[in-house]
Amino acid sequence: MQGAPFRKPTAPGVFPGHWGGPRPRPTMASLLLLAAALLSSWAQLPAEASSWWSLAMSPVQRPEMFIIGAQPVCSQLPGLSPGQRKLCQLYQEHMAYIGEGAKTGIKECQYQFRQRRWNCSTVDNASVFGRVMQTGSRETAFTYAVSAAGVVNAISRACREGELSTCGCSRTARPKDLPRDWLWGGCGDNVEYGYRFAKEFVDAREREKNFAKGSEEQGRVLMNLQNNEAGRRAVYKMADVACKCHGVSGSCSLKTCWLQLAEFRKVGDQLKEKYDSAAAMRITRKGKLELVNSRFNQPTPEDLVYVDPSPDYCLRNETTGSLGTQGRLCNKTSEGMDGCELMCCGRGYDQFKSVQVERCHCKFHWCCYVKCRKCTEIVDQYVCK
Repeated sequence: MQGAPFRKPTAPGVFPGHWGGPRPRPTMASLLLLAAALLSSWAQLPAEASSWWSLAMSPVQRPEMFIIGAQPVCSQLPGLSPGQRKLCQLYQEHMAYIGEGAKTGIKECQYQFRQRRWNCSTVDNASVFGRVMQTGSRETAFTYAVSAAGVVNAISRACREGELSTCGCSRTARPKDLPRDWLWGGCGDNVEYGYRFAKEFVDAREREKNFAKGSEEQGRVLMNLQNNEAGRRAVYKMADVACKCHGVSGSCSLKTCWLQLAEFRKVGDQLKEKYDSAAAMRITRKGKLELVNSRFNQPTPEDLVYVDPSPDYCLRNETTGSLGTQGRLCNKTSEGMDGCELMCCGRGYDQFKSVQVERCHCKFHWCCYVKCRKCTEIVDQYVCK
């Protein structure tokens, strides 16, 4: 990961405001009312910790949309840690793309786990995934990795498209194995900047935590940092050279090449493989992660790690955050994880019929459109009891 170090711009001076005139002394009655209001608000807070992932759930205003006199956008965004809020203030135009990256990561997570008992479901609060993320499981490891990857992907592309004032096209050096007569230019995805900014922003929440050395809490922080890095590296390492031909009648006598991000589905596929081979770790007294089973290979920075066994995803459990598999569709003929036997955890399933409407008998007409009929089909579907 070579390149110029990520530098924060100098923050403008911020001066605390104040009200003129003497402040009235609060009465006992007003203090009691304030205490009651605070207790009431605390009681309504969700047990799950909020997360920057919540930027994916509601659109973030771009700077050109800010209204004069309105509250600063960073103070209104839920789920940001103090360090992330400071970065927001310095890079407000980045926030919309961080939200897009989080959304990309969540969608990819849901695709990769669509046939698993835990299917990356989201909940309706600022924690996004609910209490299930409080367990340092394999699933949590994948979620951290794929969401960090999503931010690298979104920021890198925004740089190339000229959406951010602090970055532009990729400045990656010409590959040594590129044929001499091919041009190295174009406007490539700025994966170097995307990697560095994502590291600064996503890791800020973990790095500002201060737990006792060797504690379980410190182990979870180290786990999160490892998986964030694995996600970022997946995007960085999979970016590759793309080329375009030039010449008379497409003769391709000349090629222009640039650096291009891989399709995010390929990133998700690789991270899913890392999930399947994730390493079980534990925290040592010296404050470092070590393998639970020393017979396995030490994980590299590109591997996923976890510190807790996965909870039981078969039944709904408010404590662990498991939503259970009741009501999930299953495949009666499959012997895999999407099969009714495994998906329903042996509880059985119900059968019902549904009507599916599809386009069929499509024909191309000159010129130039395709005309299709609508065909209906009654199919059997199965849901877990």
